[in-house]
Amino acid sequence: MPPPTQATQSTGPALELLVHGVGGTTPQEMLVDPRTVRVTGDATAAIYRRSGDIDAEQHPERYRDRPIPEAYCWSNLTSGNGSRALWLLLLPFMVINLAHWMRPAATGRPRTVRLYGALVRLVALSLTVLLTAAACEVALDLTAWQCAGVAACSDQRSWLGFLSAAQGGWWSQPGRRLALAALVPTALVGLLWYLSNRTWSAYESQRPLTGAFPDDDDSAGTAPAEPLRPALGRPGFWFGRRLVARLRAAHTAAGFLTVTASVAGAAARHDRAAQGSVPAVYGRVIEALLVLGMLVVLWVVCRRGRSERRLDNRLDRAVITYLPGAALTLLVLASVHAAWSRPGWASSGTLPGDITFRVVTLAQGAFVVALAAVAWRLYRRGPEPRTVMRGLGGPSVAMLACALGGVMTGGVAQRVADWLDGPGSPGMGRSAVIEGPPVLLSWQASVIPVLLVLLLLPGAALGVRTYLAARSLEPMVDAEYQERRPDPARTKQIARTRATAALTDSAPGIVGLVSGATLLLGAGAVGGAWASGQVPGLAMDGSSPFVESVAEAAQSTGSWMIGFGFLVFVACGRRAYRDASARRTIGILWDVGTFWPRAAHPFAPPCYAERAVPDLASRMSGWTARTRGRLVISGHSQGSVLAASAVWQLPAGTRRRVALLTYGSPIERLYGRWFPAYFGPAQLHGLHRSVHCWRNLWRATDPIGGEIRLGEESGPEVDRGPLKDPLVYGRTPEHPLPEPVLGHSDYQADPVFAQERAALLERLTPLLPQQADESRQELREVPGGPPGTAG
Repeated sequence: MPPPTQATQSTGPALELLVHGVGGTTPQEMLVDPRTVRVTGDATAAIYRRSGDIDAEQHPERYRDRPIPEAYCWSNLTSGNGSRALWLLLLPFMVINLAHWMRPAATGRPRTVRLYGALVRLVALSLTVLLTAAACEVALDLTAWQCAGVAACSDQRSWLGFLSAAQGGWWSQPGRRLALAALVPTALVGLLWYLSNRTWSAYESQRPLTGAFPDDDDSAGTAPAEPLRPALGRPGFWFGRRLVARLRAAHTAAGFLTVTASVAGAAARHDRAAQGSVPAVYGRVIEALLVLGMLVVLWVVCRRGRSERRLDNRLDRAVITYLPGAALTLLVLASVHAAWSRPGWASSGTLPGDITFRVVTLAQGAFVVALAAVAWRLYRRGPEPRTVMRGLGGPSVAMLACALGGVMTGGVAQRVADWLDGPGSPGMGRSAVIEGPPVLLSWQASVIPVLLVLLLLPGAALGVRTYLAARSLEPMVDAEYQERRPDPARTKQIARTRATAALTDSAPGIVGLVSGATLLLGAGAVGGAWASGQVPGLAMDGSSPFVESVAEAAQSTGSWMIGFGFLVFVACGRRAYRDASARRTIGILWDVGTFWPRAAHPFAPPCYAERAVPDLASRMSGWTARTRGRLVISGHSQGSVLAASAVWQLPAGTRRRVALLTYGSPIERLYGRWFPAYFGPAQLHGLHRSVHCWRNLWRATDPIGGEIRLGEESGPEVDRGPLKDPLVYGRTPEHPLPEPVLGHSDYQADPVFAQERAALLERLTPLLPQQADESRQELREVPGGPPGTAG
């Protein structure tokens, strides 16, 4: 934690620290000057000033009537070089990481909070296993086992010639083909480990200033007790090295063990079924070690969550060093065991491993249901009306993460199977030369058209409601602008923009509906696959012609859609890699999704806030301590969330020297509703009482920003709005051209912005002695979980 600022009787100069929002912007645009100079930072994130303001502190007389403007630019943390477009393929991991932070606010339930975190981490682990199993399905089953084992498939692809069973080469035995194909999923797991380790070093390894607090964790009984603070104000919140390292080791080991199961399972089953040259006991030993390894992985994942009271800087050397290495060693042994000569062994049908997808899918459903029960129990402990879905937002988002993982993995398997099979339809037995992917994947693809049909009705209802809301707003717009001859088209444009902006508040209902339907349809898909053992098109043979046609249509349409969806992901990533504008658009998604630390999945895209929040906190604390001046931190959109988080990290003495100006802010509308344990009413009330002054600007036409919704009991009013948008209804002598509807952008163009900034600076008066004494007392803990843990 940065050292507190000393109280002083001098107001000193005034500084305005600007923080941009989603999508990013240049320092020249933020400072409205083409001549800017980097004050501190690097090419990834830095603070800039106008070249004429570089020595502002030495000439305070120039800035008596205006603050010194500074711009903090962090856009390269999320939308920099082209390689970051590949993060799009990590979308399920990012979504499940969000579910970790969506738990309801509750007090006095430390065990329930820890259980919530453990369940989310188990769902995250299942996604890693699912991804690796999909890679094994493509490389080991479809390619090495099925296509290479059938002459009609391998003869059409020369690159499979040396693996073809018909040619009888050294690699033609099924076990050797599997051992060689295992290199593909093994390399994928190794790549994920490398990316996680590399992004940690690039983004999250910068330790914040610690001040007087020792670098230790909760178990250090000799460390002095830290004053209790809100979760976002704890010194270790933005530095979770220990948990990320543990999870990285566990997920890497789980990936290697999944490959081991695919390689060793087929060989062990063959040895038990036929007396051959390889004793069956070897396979049993490998399977026993495999089970033991998975139990160790589960223990590592469930044992420890985040430690936030102090910097989580200790490493569990034994876990991160030996666990992945032991799993990789077991994989090598399994590959050697599978490659041992077994004359007469031939591959037929599908690889004996279809059970993996069924077990993973059932485990995901069970974990999500258990997570919903835990979240509901936490919500009932302290119900908050503004919390989305009565506390079930986290389980719903976790279900969406599982669905995204299923779509991406199933899409890969479906496209590869169609490609290898040529004109045939895998699984249907009609001119198909290979069996195709597991039956469950075909059932899961078949429910996608059903889900889309189910969503048509609520989508239509939402559209009708928005239209009616826009019609009802038209008289209000005319009354607000008081035009003598209002223009119906202009009135409809403003009313429609306001009604459309309100759709953001309907997102929880849509997410809940999609998640619930996905859970039910997924359960039906598992039941249908398990009961029939056939793809839907064949399972319905013998029923009525209508049912047969519907089943075949759902299967073919779903297979096409799931494959097309994966191709869209790949195309978007490829375009973003080459096109800077497309990369910036995708960066907006990461601006929102990667704000939170990697607490559930270590392979998720890195958390930019672990760099940005300490940057801002250090700059505010250092500047106010050095100059004894006043400071307004001004944040737009996602920048307002970073600004508030940085203010939370400041000591109380420094917070009393800082004013907070937010505009277009999703702090309450998005973060307060979806992440109530961290941005709930109690936390926002505490922030308002601890900071010197806070003002929030919002518009009714803004689909992202909104009110903070703090009552008078917290002190001076925070919200100012809704601001007029557009500022002028039609053409006037002062505005001869039509004014645009700004919505979420250009809040600085409104004269109210300058008025409120000036008012905040005026309120930053010198501290009196008694106020200085009070400012040294830290905040008490607010509701949101037990101290020192986040599940």
